[in-house]
Amino acid sequence: MYTNMGLIADYHVAFSSGNKEQMQAILHDDCIFIPHVGNAQMTKQDMLGIMGSGMVTIENNRILYENDEVGVDHCIAHFANGSTSEAVLTFYQFKDGQIFRVETGATPLSEDYNVIGN
Repeated sequence: MYTNMGLIADYHVAFSSGNKEQMQAILHDDCIFIPHVGNAQMTKQDMLGIMGSGMVTIENNRILYENDEVGVDHCIAHFANGSTSEAVLTFYQFKDGQIFRVETGATPLSEDYNVIGN
């Protein structure tokens, strides 16, 4: 069990810094990640392979809700392959004090995007 700042905040610190040891402690051994594209399902080992690789960077992360069972956050994700940056909403499910399930939904961001009324 890893309980320093809260699981989601700890997850983002570990992901951004590439700290695989910290991430090992945060993710449940049976953790699955279901991204919003590709009908894929990734394992804990897949997630550890992506973190710190520079393939994905995040900014403007905001934790919207977190309790002992679930959490939700929002961030902007940028991709090294040059694909369009996305506004990402992420749902987390916790089990045994660790992140057990991660599922995302996203909206691509374009350079000319404006909020309605602007």
